[in-house]
Amino acid sequence: MKTLYIVRHAKSSWEYQGVKDIDRPLKKRGINDAYLISGVLEKQIDTPDVFLSSCANRALHTAMIFSYNFNYPLANLKISKALYSFSDGYLIKTVRALDDGFNSAIIFSHDHGISTFVNKFGNKYIGHVPTCGVVGIKFDIRHWKNFKKGETFIIEFPKHHKPPKMQ
Repeated sequence: MKTLYIVRHAKSSWEYQGVKDIDRPLKKRGINDAYLISGVLEKQIDTPDVFLSSCANRALHTAMIFSYNFNYPLANLKISKALYSFSDGYLIKTVRALDDGFNSAIIFSHDHGISTFVNKFGNKYIGHVPTCGVVGIKFDIRHWKNFKKGETFIIEFPKHHKPPKMQ
């Protein structure tokens, strides 16, 4: 049995002129959501064996906040240029290349690849994974390279843990 958690980076800022897409930082809301969701997740699951992140600032910052809440050493956080992609192809390649010594992994990346991936490989349809959304999928496999459709068992979005907006 292998377990995969896919995290879409938290809400990023568009306010800085001239900043390359890869360098966009998180907004305050994104930072707050990353602390919120990683705190919720930390109470539900064991610390994943490996943390992998896109090299984009917003994904990396999200991964660092999750690492902090899970007490996962930042020195062990793996950073991948390949995860700075907006298709599910790089996610598929990344998962298939995971070391079989890891029974669980958490990957921080970008949409649209995430929404496509979780719908292709999970068993619950999710229309759109929002920023800082987490989807957990269990696979009945021994080797990551053999992963196929699995069981979606966690769907956590920031809106599930915030009070309704006042009208």
